[in-house]
Amino acid sequence: MSRNEKSSGNRFKGRPGGGERKYNNPGSDAPKKKPTRPKTAAFDKPATKPASKEDGMRLNKYIANSGACSRRDADIYIAAGNVTVNGKSVTEMGYKVKPGDEVKFDGHKVNPEKPVYILLNKPRGFFTTGSVDKGSKTVMDLIANATKSKVVPVGKLDRQASGLLLFTNDGTLEKQLGKPKNGIRQIYHVELTKPVGQEDLDKLMAGITLEDGKIKVQDVSYIENRPKNEIGLETNSVKPHVVQRLFKSLGYEVEKLDRVVFGGLTKKDLPRGNWRVLTKQEVINIKML
Repeated sequence: MSRNEKSSGNRFKGRPGGGERKYNNPGSDAPKKKPTRPKTAAFDKPATKPASKEDGMRLNKYIANSGACSRRDADIYIAAGNVTVNGKSVTEMGYKVKPGDEVKFDGHKVNPEKPVYILLNKPRGFFTTGSVDKGSKTVMDLIANATKSKVVPVGKLDRQASGLLLFTNDGTLEKQLGKPKNGIRQIYHVELTKPVGQEDLDKLMAGITLEDGKIKVQDVSYIENRPKNEIGLETNSVKPHVVQRLFKSLGYEVEKLDRVVFGGLTKKDLPRGNWRVLTKQEVINIKML
């Protein structure tokens, strides 16, 4: 709410039509002057100290701003000892976080920025994470104008792979999707260097044991009206290079890999190389995975 407050001071409002202002002051031809109040410390408005960033931010607000939970719930977690600052548990209500402090909520690092969720349709030829050669293109170049917040990709896509890639600064969601207990639904369009036999598709459905455990796919089939070397594969596994390793174990090499579905998100109305911000409902849905 804003109010236009202006002190009138010694100004007088004129009457309509102008003219001198008359005073009813018996015994005097001139109006008496209003006595002025001496300017003493007793009447001076107390000076207020401007807020400083060095004063810090209340811990419950810091957590709430990160999107982890509400302020009220943050107080409960703080009291229970589930919040640490710089590695030490803090249970003090009203504790203030200072710039540079590391805050962890339930073991996950949080930051007070507004949560950001960006979906990219990655083209081939862009690195996702890890060290890259000088001058190489990365997915961060593609979303450079999407946000000023520091976001990271959830999971990986190889340089020569294309398709959906999610970015966020929500550390809790990143951990949740990075190593989910039940996996996360992903559908790939796989193009191989040679046609695939039905018996090998059956082997994939039965499950294949790799060096890091047995992998079962939820579905695999030929793509309708396409050559037999183009396969649609659905998996919940988030293990690295899992699609390439599955087919390699059967004697096939992946030529092209395109992730067309990720956790319920699709490429609909999202051309290759473009990005968009998730809707509120999409954020709710993906957090429930």
